[in-house]
Amino acid sequence: MTDPRRTNSNPGPVSADQGLGRVVHGLPRRLETDPEAVQRDLVRLVLTIIELVRQLMERQALRRVDAGNLSDDQVEELGLALMRLEEAMTELRDRFDLTPSDLNLDLGPLGPLLPTD
Repeated sequence: MTDPRRTNSNPGPVSADQGLGRVVHGLPRRLETDPEAVQRDLVRLVLTIIELVRQLMERQALRRVDAGNLSDDQVEELGLALMRLEEAMTELRDRFDLTPSDLNLDLGPLGPLLPTD
């Protein structure tokens, strides 16, 4: 008696020892990638995370300033640090030819990762 799950249209999984270039469970064994594209995508992901943290830090700093929890010197130092971080982010985006919108990942039904204001 033959197994009803095995038909000609579904020959079953291909084992790893059946040769290079074969498909295993619907996925190619080797990924064809462009090293420059991989590097750019990795940089994009890292800069996205840094931008998210930078924006969160900026919001927290504004809350602390509004609450009056910081001295004038602390406000000045914090503002200067945030400006330098934003300049560094701009420089890195320019170096890798990325725009601010490139860093705003689309999270599907949740919307964009970063605020669009």
